[in-house]
Amino acid sequence: MSDAIDNPDDDEDFTAATLTQAIENQLEAQSPPAAQATFNKLTLVGYPREEVIELMAQVLAHEVRAMLDADRPFDLAWYEQALRALPELPKEAS
Repeated sequence: MSDAIDNPDDDEDFTAATLTQAIENQLEAQSPPAAQATFNKLTLVGYPREEVIELMAQVLAHEVRAMLDADRPFDLAWYEQALRALPELPKEAS
């Protein structure tokens, strides 16, 4: 049995860390441009860095989940729009 089955918290921690790292990579690469713009906007209005990264990771997770559920490519236009809408998080798919 895999550790993820034995301890789902480890799997969740790994997923969160992976999403966080993906956001850090986007900021470092300044790609997509909406990532850096969103980060700047939210930190300028007082959100702590850690919270901004978490919000952005939630948007990324939402899009990855939607992509996998619908068996479709990553929707960069939607992702950038959702980043720009932060701190409002996307609505869950019904």
